[in-house]
Amino acid sequence: MPSAPGGGGDHRRPTGSGRLEPVAATRTIELRTAIPGPRSLALLEREQRAVSRPLIVHAPIVAAEARGATITDVDGNTFLDFVGGVGVLNVGHNHPRVVEAVHAQVDRFLHTDFTVVPYEPYIRLAERLSALVPISGETRAAFFNAGTEAVENAVKLARLHTGRHAVIAFEGAFHGRTLLALTMTSRTHPYKTGLGPFAPEVYRAPFPNGYRGPSSDEALAALRRMLQTHVGADHVAAIVFEPQQGEGGFVPAEPAFVRGLRELCDEHGIVLVADEVQTGFGRTARMFAMEHFDVEADLLVVAKSIAGGLPLSGVVGRAAIMDDPHAGAIGGTFIGNPVACAAANAVLDVFEEEGLVGRAALVGDAIRARMLGWQARWQEIGDVRGLGAMLAIELVRDRASKEPAPALAEAVIDAALQRGLLLLKAGVYGNCIRVLCPLTISDGELEEGLDAWEGALEAVLG
Repeated sequence: MPSAPGGGGDHRRPTGSGRLEPVAATRTIELRTAIPGPRSLALLEREQRAVSRPLIVHAPIVAAEARGATITDVDGNTFLDFVGGVGVLNVGHNHPRVVEAVHAQVDRFLHTDFTVVPYEPYIRLAERLSALVPISGETRAAFFNAGTEAVENAVKLARLHTGRHAVIAFEGAFHGRTLLALTMTSRTHPYKTGLGPFAPEVYRAPFPNGYRGPSSDEALAALRRMLQTHVGADHVAAIVFEPQQGEGGFVPAEPAFVRGLRELCDEHGIVLVADEVQTGFGRTARMFAMEHFDVEADLLVVAKSIAGGLPLSGVVGRAAIMDDPHAGAIGGTFIGNPVACAAANAVLDVFEEEGLVGRAALVGDAIRARMLGWQARWQEIGDVRGLGAMLAIELVRDRASKEPAPALAEAVIDAALQRGLLLLKAGVYGNCIRVLCPLTISDGELEEGLDAWEGALEAVLG
């Protein structure tokens, strides 16, 4: 496994076990205080008095600096980051190319509103993404700020193109927190508790799950029944799905299911929308996860890692759909901010220059090998799953009942933090631990992080 360009840590060789054999080891994690340290504690006390309580702080540390795959807190403790800003930092923290592009654009101008006075970075990004997405024929792009905005605008485009109103989403889905996107999101607590009534004309179908069921055939059959019992196909504007669910527990769609969605949409004139907010930009060892299925969506939603840490999202899709709505149907003051567009173009440069899609495959192979070894060792690890470097383990009480064990997941995450590794859970039951580390992570950093995770599992599971 070659070391990532520009990465820190040591260089290691892969072994038959999937572990990386150390060569001139250098340690990245550095813990100088108890976790959390005194400066973090003092700042978090201020946070309690000043910041709205529903904004939960998951890691009780306060960032001072971040580079590559590391975060250093205000107490001087350096952590390896397997969270990546929740999938935002596929090119790593503060990649030099991204920082350089941001500085250059800041010196030119910060804002015009693209629909008032347009600018070249937006146009260039639209050209590049239109050429990259796995959609044949003529394509167009439009940019927004957050993933939730892009999802809602994809639905707008589908509704205006079809003249229909209904939307079908899936169990386990996460599409955002604004009204329509939140309605489409499946998990009730904490995202939807107390926030109804929700948007009308949103229907929910089962999503296939290789570990818990249903199968692809069962999920497709249920979807077809829905079109007979809940909403007529001639009323459905869009079917929106994640090629691999993110917050739902890193559940990948099966190829037969994605093919079935495409066939159903073709049969009834429905727009197929792939939400690649978390799966996009190399995370699954393809530039976009739809490339795993040899199936084309009509619209593809992108966000998170598109701009290396700056807020930007987009919808890229068939020109016939993107161009169909009336003038002014989509827009917004800050959409496609010039600084974020400059950063996004730099992100694409990094992918090309550093071969990050290929790197994701190697990182994913190394992580999966370790996870499978953990599963063989601990019966509480019920499942290992995911595409490329977008991987998770699911923790259960026992393998026979598959009873979710969210408390075990939380304990492992806490134990990992004490060992200098940042992890985050996922899943409808909150019992999965996911990996969203930068794809630029070095071999040594990756192995060191996996060692810390294994130590946390040993501490919790015995």
